[in-house]
Amino acid sequence: MSAADARQPAWTARVLTLFPAMFPGPLAHSLAGKALDGGLWALETVDIRAFARDKHATVDDSPFGGGPGMVMRADVVDAALAAVKPAGRPIYLTPRGRLLDQPRIRALAAEPSVTLLCGRFEGIDERVLDAWNVEEISLGDFVLSGGEPAAIALIDACVRLLPGVIGAPESLAEESFERGLLEYPHYTRPELWQGRRVPEALLSGHHERIRTWRRDAAEKVTRERRPDLWARYVERREAQQGTRP
Repeated sequence: MSAADARQPAWTARVLTLFPAMFPGPLAHSLAGKALDGGLWALETVDIRAFARDKHATVDDSPFGGGPGMVMRADVVDAALAAVKPAGRPIYLTPRGRLLDQPRIRALAAEPSVTLLCGRFEGIDERVLDAWNVEEISLGDFVLSGGEPAAIALIDACVRLLPGVIGAPESLAEESFERGLLEYPHYTRPELWQGRRVPEALLSGHHERIRTWRRDAAEKVTRERRPDLWARYVERREAQQGTRP
């Protein structure tokens, strides 16, 4: 057996979509693209329309009960999922889903693969979602034309956590949300720009002073911009302090 054969299979993203040509899209560039070319992860697209059962390749129909728009058919989506045979729960990208966060991204990146279902029109027949115990995930309280942009964002967030993708893995620990806080502000040369100076603490060369400034700055920006994150951070910090001997 060669060394290549002995390697673990790459983390795989399987995307079920009506528009497979949208992939890899941005994922073919920068960190994700280099990692894809280097075999650190793999991308598989499945054209849902290929599982339509009539000569017109119909994948949607009008909703029972009336109303605007069309709904993706349960039988067509079911056939696509059955062909993929997802190892875990498929993920449906939808505004009504649970808000995606960094802990969920870490968990997905730790799995061997992820299967993403991209809806279009008014959505997907509820019965197939129930039948496959689909996990519903949302990027936020807004509506996209379809699940593909959301799938790209989710995949990108997972790929950058895979071993070997980020050149300096320790930098991941400093990013927004990893410690329950937004990231502190960043500065680089020139030291003075349009009358604005870099904070003096960052020029001091004193590592502890720099760490303190960055922690305080991260707390300040989180408190001001994301009261919800700040409340959870304070609660978690108080709980940790309460458990100390």
